[in-house]
Parts: sequence; structure tokens; C-alpha cells
Amino acid sequence: MGELMLHTPASFRSLRNVPILGNIIHGLSHRMLPADAKVWACVEAGPAQGIWLELNPRTGQSYIQGEAETAVQSILAERLRPGMVFYDLGANIGLFTLLAARRVGASGKVLSFEPDSEISVRLRRNIERNGYGNVTVMEMGVWSASGQINFVTADRSSPDRGIGKFVAGENAPPGKPTRCVSLDDFMLSAPTPDAIKCDVEGAEVEVLRGAEKLLCAHRPWIICEMHSEKNARNSRELLSRFGYSTESIDVNHVLALPS
Repeated sequence: MGELMLHTPASFRSLRNVPILGNIIHGLSHRMLPADAKVWACVEAGPAQGIWLELNPRTGQSYIQGEAETAVQSILAERLRPGMVFYDLGANIGLFTLLAARRVGASGKVLSFEPDSEISVRLRRNIERNGYGNVTVMEMGVWSASGQINFVTADRSSPDRGIGKFVAGENAPPGKPTRCVSLDDFMLSAPTPDAIKCDVEGAEVEVLRGAEKLLCAHRPWIICEMHSEKNARNSRELLSRFGYSTESIDVNHVLALPS
């Protein structure tokens, strides 16, 4: 049932938006297949073609069709080379981690940061299924300073829980104290990155503030998802101060290159 649902044509899935009929289809599908069901599927197109992922059959269609964040996939495929070190900040289930692991090869390294413990389990399973020995999962977040910060996981309406985030301040919602590290601290005992992918649900500025020494001294290129206009503006200003130029590669993503 999961395989069938994962490969259901988009025209049929759109019926879920039809009044009354959509509710019937929704109810039947949840009776036949639990909301948290997962199936293994192989990406069929795009730079990640051939990579196996454990997917939610209701939401995984974009992954197997090669349509998940295509601009990011293209940048990684074009710019990553064998032997590079790649940091994946906010790895989630690992599409970009796995694509990077393939591109950098056995002589390269991928360090994959994911603070959500449940998602980290799926991330590790995906890495193991694909047989990549050049990936290290770091079950922690990235912030402007190292320590413990409250992490609010995504609710169950997000099948892959990709919108969990760190919160700070007196008025912040309650969360689970979770380990965070600044990249400047992390690189003291880890290989420095040649490239960074950053998707941290609004913490972009905090990540950059904690990476000033890294960015100024080692000059990795960065592809970063911006989660608001304010974050985009502040992040670009910081990157400019660190000697980077930035360009938009789609509506939400910025590529930052050392000037």
C-alpha cells in the first residue's frame, strides 16, 4: 500500500483537495496506512538518482521524482569534488548529505548535523542503506555559541519533522534543552569545511555569528536557505562583512562565495 501511494500520479493525489471527496479519500487512506508509515524508495531522477531513502508515502513523491529543492541539488552536484569536506547543517533525513557523500567520494568527508533525535535515527538508516562510510552524524544543532538551547520539534502534521527549530529568549515557547555548537568551536577538533549547506529554520544569522573565524580564515562556499526577508537581509550583511558575495539561486536560497 505504501509503495502504491508513493507512486500515485499527481492528478489522483489532487483529488484530496476536492470537497467531501477529499475527506473520504483522506479517511480511507489513514485506515489502510498509518500516518507514520515509511517505505524504502529509490530516487528516480535528478542529481540524487539512485539514492535510497526511507520516505513517508504521502509526502515523498518530490524526493523520488528528483524535484526536492532542485536548485540546491544542482549546486551540490556542480560544485562538490572528490576529497572535499562538506557540512550539512539541518540535514533532516539526509537527501543532501547522501548526494554530497556521493560527490566527495571515499577521500572526502560529510559531517551531518541534525538535532531532532527521531529524525537522526532515520538519517542514520538512510546513510547505512546507501553504504556511505564517509558520513558522520552529529546529533546536535548549530548556533552562535556552544551550549544548551531549547529545541521545539515539529508536530506530527510535518511527516518528516523538517520544521523543528531552536528558540531563545524570555518569551520563547517551551522546548527540550538540546546541545548546540558554534562552528568556530566545532572546527577546533574537526576537519574544516570546503562547503556548507545551511537549512536551520530561521537560525541563519545565529549560525553565521558563530562562524566568523571559520568563514574569514578558511573561506568555504555556502548555500543557505533563508526563512524570512529579515533573515535574508541580515545574513547577507554578515556575509558581506566576512568578505563574501551572495546571489539568489531561487526564491528561498542564497549562494555565498568568498570574494
